[in-house]
Amino acid sequence: MKLPVIKHLTNFIEENDQDYVLETIETLEALTEVPSLKDEELDVIGELISNMYGAVEVDKMIKEGTPKKEALNAFMKRVLGSIDK
Repeated sequence: MKLPVIKHLTNFIEENDQDYVLETIETLEALTEVPSLKDEELDVIGELISNMYGAVEVDKMIKEGTPKKEALNAFMKRVLGSIDK
């Protein structure tokens, strides 16, 4: 996951609507079922999907009242914490 990408997507959600990102996730998930995709292509799609889910999660925290910067930092700490385990 890339914090700058998640931050940019979070801004996109604020300016537009979360539904755009959720529909894009669904589209990308459907693409992963194409049998001719190479591993590298699947990795890129997976990275995009994870960043989008991250932005949706950050947006949820912001809507619950967490300041944006704090929500981004808390999310990344949680991600890094799960990687370390």
